Amino acid sequence: MPERRPARSTTTRLGAAPGPRISVVRCAVSLLLVLVGIAWIVVYVAMAGPTSDGTGLTWMSDLGRWSYVIGFGLIFIGLATAAHPGTPLGRGRGVVVGMLGCFLLGLVWIVTYYVVGQNADVPLLTDLSQYNLVVGIGFMAVGFVYATHWE
Repeated sequence: MPERRPARSTTTRLGAAPGPRISVVRCAVSLLLVLVGIAWIVVYVAMAGPTSDGTGLTWMSDLGRWSYVIGFGLIFIGLATAAHPGTPLGRGRGVVVGMLGCFLLGLVWIVTYYVVGQNADVPLLTDLSQYNLVVGIGFMAVGFVYATHWE
């Protein structure tokens, strides 16, 4: 009688390669970078920006426009690290969501600046003036990071 071997149990579908696992650390770092970038910009505009009275957070007000570079840089780096396949935004439909979200956010930022920012007194848009184009194009550049991961 031939010897019977036990069948192997597989949890993946036929032909589908097992994907990388979701990295909780990478997700947390990405989220933390984005939140710290947003908080940096909010604190600068509210307490140390050009329209403040100069009594609070003098070290931050001494940085001037570099505070915007730090804040938006943290946001862009956080979004770009979220494009890694170890995060939910870096795989499958998440790539499309991240890519289109960044493209649309950049477009809305530029359009909002041109429609509202030059005539209204919106603190962030008026402080950045023409650098709003850099911010909008930066969001679109992060969208291209997602586009390189699209299969």
